Amino acid sequence: MLIGQSTTPRPTTIEQLLGAQTIARLDRLDLLSRKILSGTLPGERRSKRRGRSVEFDDFRDYTPGDDLRHIDWNIYARLDRLFIKLFREEQDLSLHLVVDATASMDAGNPNKLVYAHGLAMALAYVGVVNQNRVSVSTFDAPGPGRPAVRALMPVRGRTAVRRIGGFLLEGLRETRSPGGGADPGEVLVTALRAAARTNAGRGIVVVISDFLCPSGCAPGLAYLGAACMSGVMDAYCVQVNSPGEADPEQEAAAGLFGDLRLTDAETGRAAEVTVTPDSVRDYRAARAAYKDALHAECASRGIAHAEVSTRTPIEALVLGTLRRGGLLR
Repeated sequence: MLIGQSTTPRPTTIEQLLGAQTIARLDRLDLLSRKILSGTLPGERRSKRRGRSVEFDDFRDYTPGDDLRHIDWNIYARLDRLFIKLFREEQDLSLHLVVDATASMDAGNPNKLVYAHGLAMALAYVGVVNQNRVSVSTFDAPGPGRPAVRALMPVRGRTAVRRIGGFLLEGLRETRSPGGGADPGEVLVTALRAAARTNAGRGIVVVISDFLCPSGCAPGLAYLGAACMSGVMDAYCVQVNSPGEADPEQEAAAGLFGDLRLTDAETGRAAEVTVTPDSVRDYRAARAAYKDALHAECASRGIAHAEVSTRTPIEALVLGTLRRGGLLR
């Protein structure tokens, strides 16, 4: 992985993670699903479930035992048949944020890990201040006393902002040892399987990761795709990369040219390489092909995919790309 050592400072407060100006602009936004999804609590979103609300949806024939208050007597007067009025039930919308906290994310300038946690905080803020249920999980290679997936159970309301911020900031304080030995693809599968199978995953799921899995991301995305196709989930994959990953020549000042011994941050495996202009050109082509393959894999499963550089301000990403993509309004 052609990644420079990160010098991005770790934020210690929500204000440092987001910025006061960004927080003020997020107050104007709300979540928007591309689909009509089924929630569990009364809320402000239209669901597929029919129940009791003020918004008419359809008619059906009366059957013994139906509530007589829902009979449309005007139709009965005209057709001499009993019909029941059905209404569109409004329910809340859930947001589940899945953040990659593996070793490969803790790299780049600006740092991918810090950027991913900032983006998660921004989306979580939009969710809770609009009374949506928000849950957050981070995933990393398991270790002694450390599970593969850390999760914050669903919360809602503006008072939950500090709780979510504390959870994300705590994750940034953890020390990550390169070379944990875990297969990045298996770690991703564990996290996405958990997201797809938990009740907190019913609604919008946003996965924030660099998706750097040598074995590919298809097995993990299959879990999200199945949930999307069944209509219980609207999934987004936000692929985060650093400027040095997109253009390795920016790492020339760090000595990333010539004969080198590079160590994979995820597995600890080392490789002897010679970095030349030709190899950089081949790297760019392979990286573009990998991104196109990931985009196609997501599209085939009904998952939205967007790539973003950590050089892009989070405010610009949220108010621009994600808003145009249908996640926010």
